[in-house]
Amino acid sequence: MSLERVVTVVPEAGLHARPASKFVETVNEYDADIEIGREDGDLAPAGSMLTVTGLGVKSGETVRLVAEGDDAEAALDALEAVLSTPEGED
Repeated sequence: MSLERVVTVVPEAGLHARPASKFVETVNEYDADIEIGREDGDLAPAGSMLTVTGLGVKSGETVRLVAEGDDAEAALDALEAVLSTPEGED
């Protein structure tokens, strides 16, 4: 069963540079298949820095996260925390 969550991106840089790096690191800490995409768009693997930065998501925009696997819920919780924490407050 897959879990899905829509999250608003808070860091000023959006999903670029440091926030994207932290996001990808977090994805790779969990035993789950995780995908990310714009709320109304296609999903792509969330464990790739190129994929995540390639979405061009800006601060204030929403993304859709879908996770499947043993750690799916914990992964979504952690990723939501990364995306909803202003840069520099981690």
